[in-house]
Amino acid sequence: MTHAMLKGANVPLDASAVRAVLRWTPGPGIPDVDASALLVGSDGRVRADEDFVFYNHVRHPSGLVRKLSKKRIPEGNTDTVVADLSSLALDASVDRVVVAASLDVESFEGATFEHVRDLRILLYDATVAGAEPLAVFDVKPETGEETAVICGEVYRRGEGWKFRAVGQGYPTGLIGLATQFGVSVDESEAAEGADAARPEPAEGAGSPSAPSPAGEPVTQAAPPTSSPARPAYGYPHPAPPQPQSPPAYGYPQSASTQPAYGYPQPAAAAAHAPDPNFRLPPMGPQFIRG
Repeated sequence: MTHAMLKGANVPLDASAVRAVLRWTPGPGIPDVDASALLVGSDGRVRADEDFVFYNHVRHPSGLVRKLSKKRIPEGNTDTVVADLSSLALDASVDRVVVAASLDVESFEGATFEHVRDLRILLYDATVAGAEPLAVFDVKPETGEETAVICGEVYRRGEGWKFRAVGQGYPTGLIGLATQFGVSVDESEAAEGADAARPEPAEGAGSPSAPSPAGEPVTQAAPPTSSPARPAYGYPHPAPPQPQSPPAYGYPQSASTQPAYGYPQPAAAAAHAPDPNFRLPPMGPQFIRG
């Protein structure tokens, strides 16, 4: 049975692994969408930068969360994140896996989620081939200024897991969302990533018309102004670079923390041992049109 969810609703999960699929309808003036995931502790923050899985870092070192290649299917374009819940259950330091969507705003000047048609997140049991989705949530923009949005989250509840439909938007793009969860971004490295060659836009995509904001944007830190190369549909993602000496992270962090969507969990000793030499691949800043 598929649960058609409203914002804020939750459903229990009886699956050892889940596949979260973002799906949208492409066409002229429709920007491309990127899926990402953050492994978050009970304090609402990542334990280390490697807990951020996105298009330039597609597999968590533990292998428990990974991003798949984009696809074009008859229903639209998709981008997918897979999480192994049975193994994550053994790591008490992970409280939830946040699934987010962001836009390629450099290729589509002024693009916001107001320009994206039929965006939804579909949650599947990853162990059952061809099964109906466990849950479906249609993601709608609230202000018209969103360039990144938390679509949903898989979180602990007692001895099991639940899925919550979130739909919280950010006008500061992927970098703004990531830094809210404690991810460090090196400003100089992000700028270098903007010079990388970009693939051709998705079929049917074009330059959007000027956005029509609806309401005031959420207050966030001012974003930088570019974005990195993304892999083409169906092609393997680039492998993360070899570990190097950690950069001097100079990007300012927000003093605020992300609201705790799930129920508070007792503090637990971290089972994850971050690699001290891990270096997050360049994301590139994102341009946001006011």
